[in-house]
Amino acid sequence: MAMSERPRTYLFLQGPISPYFQRLAERLTTADPTARALRINLCFGDRLFWRRPGAVDYRGKPEDWPRFIDDFIAAEGVTDVLLLGEQRDYHRAAAEAARRHGAQVIATDFGYLRPDWITFELDGLTGASRFPRGADDIRALAALSPEPDLAIRYRDPFWRQTWMDVAYHLGASLAWPLYPRYRSHQPDHAIATYIGTGLRLLLQKRRARKAEAEIDAAEAHTGQTFVLPLQIERDFSLRAYSPFPDLATVIRDVVGSFARHAAADARLVIKVHPLDPGLKSWKRVAMEAARAGGVEGRVVYIDGGDLARLIRASAGVVVVNSTVGMLSLQLGAPTIALGRAIYDVPGMTASTGLDAFWQAPTAPDAELVADFVKAVA
Repeated sequence: MAMSERPRTYLFLQGPISPYFQRLAERLTTADPTARALRINLCFGDRLFWRRPGAVDYRGKPEDWPRFIDDFIAAEGVTDVLLLGEQRDYHRAAAEAARRHGAQVIATDFGYLRPDWITFELDGLTGASRFPRGADDIRALAALSPEPDLAIRYRDPFWRQTWMDVAYHLGASLAWPLYPRYRSHQPDHAIATYIGTGLRLLLQKRRARKAEAEIDAAEAHTGQTFVLPLQIERDFSLRAYSPFPDLATVIRDVVGSFARHAAADARLVIKVHPLDPGLKSWKRVAMEAARAGGVEGRVVYIDGGDLARLIRASAGVVVVNSTVGMLSLQLGAPTIALGRAIYDVPGMTASTGLDAFWQAPTAPDAELVADFVKAVA
């Protein structure tokens, strides 16, 4: 039988660090009593957030996973594989196996729209997205789409995010004997990440005050102010869908281009991601690049502050493929994307290249941005 004619069998791999996948499985099987929901736990953290039948623990070697998942999908008649982070090693192998057996791969992540949206796409997100990149196609899609309700419906308190994240990663670390061969996709150990993030949060208020003062200065500055909001280095949208090997290269390339091509009275504000673990000193990287380019007094590094207010005060925003690019476009700010971003569309983002962007930042087509948001939603 074709996939649409046989009962659906959903296979859930690693997802959001929350009970979300479990709740989704319950909804799907309640809506269709013939459907099954299966789960493969790769580590103890996965097990913590799946409290229903249908789970299998994989404790094998990473190199044996491709054959295991291929056999599992075939034996269980899986029709849909759901996962977060299609570039994780385990997930790449699962996606390849799913396609061999005619199953859909459905990738999910926090939404292109923020703060309370979750995105689902076939095959993958960001650089792997099937979403159209042409203005005419986007307008045609928007014409068929309802007006989006962008009111914030759901809020996720920081404390709730924190305890679930800590439970997941510490559970995976402390219970490693249960899954001794599991290899995490994260480049840094969870405990080091928590220590670094905790130290940053202890000084958050003081840093936020300094950041707000710099944003005040940006609003008062008579020349141009450009903004480089940093992503988290471990983010796969940076690691897999950009030409940059790491965040330090992003900073050096952008500061170097700014030094060579921006107006003499222009300033560049580099803003660290609010959840950066602080394991590397991006400020040091930025200041070294500024000194090397002879623009030390014109490059500012901030940790905190109102990003929307900073963008409104700017002449342009430089991103790789961060969702901040969506925000800057919605705020009408000239924006250039240096990676494979879903919103990197002629008429919305700059297509002149970074060196020319400093000289002639062009505002996005507001109607096209509105159609883009409508189509994405």
